[in-house]
Amino acid sequence: MTKTQFREIFDSHFDTVRNYIFYRSGDQELATDIAQETFMRVWEKQLLREKSKMKALLFKIAGDIFVSSYRKKKIELNFKLNLKPSADFENPEEKMKFNELQNNYQKALRKLPEKQRTVFLMSRMDGMKYYEIAEALSLSVKAVEKRMKHALAYFKKALNR
Repeated sequence: MTKTQFREIFDSHFDTVRNYIFYRSGDQELATDIAQETFMRVWEKQLLREKSKMKALLFKIAGDIFVSSYRKKKIELNFKLNLKPSADFENPEEKMKFNELQNNYQKALRKLPEKQRTVFLMSRMDGMKYYEIAEALSLSVKAVEKRMKHALAYFKKALNR
């Protein structure tokens, strides 16, 4: 693998790998470290594959590094989503309702099982299509659909109390 080929792969996939690990861990610094380590392994082991399979390989390596790190450090998962209102609220009651909804959403997101949370965030935050998520996580499209269905049902129940 040449430096140019590696740089191309790095530039096109680094943010995606980092986001994937961030969705699983909730820790931006850890996600960046794991993404960097992933690319170091690809470079060290000269793992240049077909471009169509490179993304799946990167996700696999990053996932393995994350699981290893999680087991060693026993990291407690914390997602910190900074939702900011897109419009100014006309009255304090609306702002209070929004803040309550935001807090309930964050609590529900933290309680969502990891597999469902990962699929949900990849779809909603990263704008990935189900087939892209399936490829990245080495799942079938039906499995992704099922996880998303359960995640949405969970949110519906959790937020409509």
